[in-house]
Amino acid sequence: MRANEPSCLPESGRFARTSVVYPGRMPLASQPMTRRAEILGQLRDLFIAEGFARFSIADLADRLRCSRSTLYAVAPSKEQLVVAAVRAYFSTAAERIEAKVAAADGPRERLATYLAAVAAELEPVSAEFFADVAAFAPAGDVYRENTRFAAQRIQALVAEGINAGVLRPANASFIGAAVSSVMAAIQRGDIQAATGLTAADAYRELADLILGSLDRPPVGGPDRRRSRR
Repeated sequence: MRANEPSCLPESGRFARTSVVYPGRMPLASQPMTRRAEILGQLRDLFIAEGFARFSIADLADRLRCSRSTLYAVAPSKEQLVVAAVRAYFSTAAERIEAKVAAADGPRERLATYLAAVAAELEPVSAEFFADVAAFAPAGDVYRENTRFAAQRIQALVAEGINAGVLRPANASFIGAAVSSVMAAIQRGDIQAATGLTAADAYRELADLILGSLDRPPVGGPDRRRSRR
């Protein structure tokens, strides 16, 4: 298809919340899955680098060098394209994170690997993306859903380390709840505004705080938790 091919479907510019259809209820794409995945991956990369609110369907077709009908075959509105791309970001990130965790040796290493991998996945995410996600409720729902999963995953990894005796006894549920609250504040931009940190660096600080507070001191050595600032 040519990049300037006309479409009989109306363009969606600004968000119209009533038109959103969440993934799972989307019509099946007419394109081959490989082409759909390619377009979705390009949208994901564009959105995390530059945000998505300012783009119209015509803008997206121009940036991706495809037709509007190609985009509409992926999802029938801009709003649904955004939700699908945000889900694709989290899905791809989760696959990479869990592959790294599976290769880690031992409970403490799995926790450290998970925390470091999440920070690495946040590295390319722009402030514009976070701001647009916060302003667009369906995308924010996807973020919160994945934040809840990440907090539960960290809680499980902490509990595993405590039960194995490689981490000090602590309330894993509290740590999971604290992680969820901090990640929500990162999404809103509160942490970045208060500290000047990027989202990735803020998460690394959180990771250091978690690991530093849970590491057992060497036998006969000082409790390092007391000396942390």
